[in-house]
Amino acid sequence: MTDFYPIRVSEVHKETKDCTAITFDIPEELQEIFSYKQGQHLTLKTLIEGDEIRRSYSLCSSPLENKWQVAVKRINGGIFSNFANNKLNTGDVLEIMPPVGNFFVEADPSNTKNYIVFAAGSGITPILSIIKTHLASEPNSTFKLFYLNRNVKSIIFKEEIEALRNTYFGRFEIFYFLTKEQRDIPLLNGRFTSEKIKELTSKVINVSEVDECFVCGPEEMIFLIRDELINAGLSKDKIHYELFFSGVTEEDKKKAAEVVEHKFEGTEVTIIDGGKEFHFAMDDDYDNILDGALAAGADLPFACKGGVCSTCKCKVLDGAVEMKKNYALEEDEVAKGLVLSCQAVPTTEKVVVDFDV
Repeated sequence: MTDFYPIRVSEVHKETKDCTAITFDIPEELQEIFSYKQGQHLTLKTLIEGDEIRRSYSLCSSPLENKWQVAVKRINGGIFSNFANNKLNTGDVLEIMPPVGNFFVEADPSNTKNYIVFAAGSGITPILSIIKTHLASEPNSTFKLFYLNRNVKSIIFKEEIEALRNTYFGRFEIFYFLTKEQRDIPLLNGRFTSEKIKELTSKVINVSEVDECFVCGPEEMIFLIRDELINAGLSKDKIHYELFFSGVTEEDKKKAAEVVEHKFEGTEVTIIDGGKEFHFAMDDDYDNILDGALAAGADLPFACKGGVCSTCKCKVLDGAVEMKKNYALEEDEVAKGLVLSCQAVPTTEKVVVDFDV
């Protein structure tokens, strides 16, 4: 069963014209349940014009602050993002799931690490949580932030980022890249490109001394940076990334169609959730386990339904499935049988999946 809790909004603050920071008042009796790691996210649920809307947003606060805050950037046509930016007020109540996510490494006061982090737009939210946490808890670690925005006015949390630089002077460097304003340094004008990453790794980043790299932004940006850093000599296992948006490409559509062709018609599915079993037969109208289960009346955790957030992950205990796409699970997780139920197409007569993972 999906665990949502009614949580009061304690503050609504405009960070930029198109981005609102929302702070939640987590009751003392729920704070242990809502404890989190830097880089994790919350799934929010509310009714908007009679429809249930769910969205996942990364926590931009640090667990060291004893604070729960997300930032919601307005998206053209975005149902929840426009609601959050235009109508949400202090005192309102949203349904919220406890934090989840794997976009972090453990902080340790004994660490002496060099971190590099890349973000675009609202991708700064989990990155900011990571920066604040490690700088505060690891006095010998350093950060370099490479942050892409349209212009100076659109830089989310600019004042807080600048304050961190002053607080941790010499340990935190910031490089702002702008697409709609000209800077004096050509390198800082425009989006990240292969040429720019090559220049950064030759002049700014000493790849041999990098211990961890975090990247959050659009798919194309993430994979470009990942590949260029690997080519420059950074080990793949040091690169951690999280998508905040994933467009459906022609390649995605082609792969999804190929996977759906393998679907077993009428699969008998058993869902284990909260220690209880739920049984149903896959309907021809649905190609993935999550949609099939929801249509049959199951109450399961989900948010994006795009293979990005991992809220709907489960473990295959029996039978087989194929995923249409996967942007959330690591290779070792897939090897252990974990799948994204929103992308999991059953390919055998019977499938048993466990959401208690």
